[in-house]
Amino acid sequence: MSEAREHARREIAFCEAVLAKGGLTVLTEIFHGVSAVAAWEHFPPGDVYDPQSGAQWFYHCHPAEEGPDGEGPAEHGHFHCFVRPQGPEGPIHHLAAFGVDRDGRLLRIFTVNRWVVDDHWADAEATIALLSRFDMQMPRPSYLVNRWLTALVVAYEPEIAALIRERDRVLAAHLPPEGTATLDDRSLEVTSELRLDR
Repeated sequence: MSEAREHARREIAFCEAVLAKGGLTVLTEIFHGVSAVAAWEHFPPGDVYDPQSGAQWFYHCHPAEEGPDGEGPAEHGHFHCFVRPQGPEGPIHHLAAFGVDRDGRLLRIFTVNRWVVDDHWADAEATIALLSRFDMQMPRPSYLVNRWLTALVVAYEPEIAALIRERDRVLAAHLPPEGTATLDDRSLEVTSELRLDR
């Protein structure tokens, strides 16, 4: 494992440990002061954007009735991570999503079809080249959550790159209904996935 990935894994553990000392998690941090959490609503409102790196993310949770039945911890929701390489008004590219349980523990990493997040499409190699740009150094909603997400992207960079390449293979092989573009086919949502909860 590279030195950068080892450092990132230490940083993930550090962020989680500091939060745990206060009885907190990455989710309690982003929901601080929130009285009600609605399914699919972006948290925080307006997303988090770093104008220096172009990194952007949001979290949303699932409806209560969704989630795996008897197959390990139920996923509460997921963090969607993006990069805007040309600034806030430029194209936005989805990198990956990180699914977590209700205690903020990482369960899976996955990619999605374009319609899910309505990003500007880039093929696998162009998307992979953006992974190193995801560097979220913003104070809100939580510096620790922002550093935790940045460290996740670094720690799992080879796995994310493999997922992005698999995404393109799945999309290339997919046969959408007649008259529907593959990237707009709502029958295809998750395009690749790595489960970490087994």
